[in-house]
Amino acid sequence: MLSRLIGFSRRPFDSLSEQEILALAISSEEDDARIYLAYADHLRDNYPQSAKVFEEMAAEEGVHRARLIERHKARFGDRIPLIRREHVRGYYERKPDWLVKNQSVDLIRQTAEDMEAQAHAFYLAAAQRTSDADTRKLLGDLALAEKAHESLARRLGLEHTPEDVKQEEAETHRRKFILTYVQPGLAGLMDGSVSTLAPIFATAFATGDTWTTFLVGLSASVGAGISMGFTEAAHDDGVISGRGSPVKRGLASGIMTAIGGLGHALPYLIPDFTIATTVAIGVVFVELWAIAWIQNHWMDTPWSRAIFQVVLGGALVFAAGLLIGNA
Repeated sequence: MLSRLIGFSRRPFDSLSEQEILALAISSEEDDARIYLAYADHLRDNYPQSAKVFEEMAAEEGVHRARLIERHKARFGDRIPLIRREHVRGYYERKPDWLVKNQSVDLIRQTAEDMEAQAHAFYLAAAQRTSDADTRKLLGDLALAEKAHESLARRLGLEHTPEDVKQEEAETHRRKFILTYVQPGLAGLMDGSVSTLAPIFATAFATGDTWTTFLVGLSASVGAGISMGFTEAAHDDGVISGRGSPVKRGLASGIMTAIGGLGHALPYLIPDFTIATTVAIGVVFVELWAIAWIQNHWMDTPWSRAIFQVVLGGALVFAAGLLIGNA
């Protein structure tokens, strides 16, 4: 295990024979084509034009692979040695496609350009390691092709994803982000910030004890976060509604609920009751402003309505806490 991490079990690139270099190039082109096709499959439903970009990228890699196989047949026969990038020390690695699936379309395109740049560097080094004229010419030609293909994702993007399509895809990505993270997170922040006002400030004014108030606020915030998280994850699997993974939505809702409550509970770690309460009230105003900003920025709610909603709701719950705490 340790030797694999350090790289002792890998071959140095300089030790590879010409046949092994060709075999490594063949397997690398196969892997890259599979990665591009996986990207295309992942993007096809929501970004069909960008999916075409990666289908053509895969087709380009297929052409390269076929030329390499033909050269190997002519030079060494049909039997291709098994050697892959993970067998060679210092060779560039590829992230599994499932690690990139949650990234934006633009970042996936950039990943494709980086892959082509790495392939260009490999073919330059491989050409210098071979003595056969035809093999050297082929590797040099592929290096030039990969250099030209560094901007292939960008050029294909201009062909298949003009500005209007890119804007549509960007809007689709934004909508999915709002449905999966912003809406559940906003609901959690509103619940945590507003619903915990009454128990926290009721305890504060009823007991005058900062530590007791903190414990009540902590328990209310954590409990509300767990409840909101499970509720969000359980009530909709996201398949029909298109709201995304229930786990992601549940985490967004639960974490933001707990944060909303803890914001005005943590000040009660301050021993002085007056200072703690003043800071807590200040935090409440910051939380309510943050809720209004999120509603305006992400949900396109007018500022006047957003402020009215959060101020009215917060004031009513805060007043309830004061009345109960002083009863």
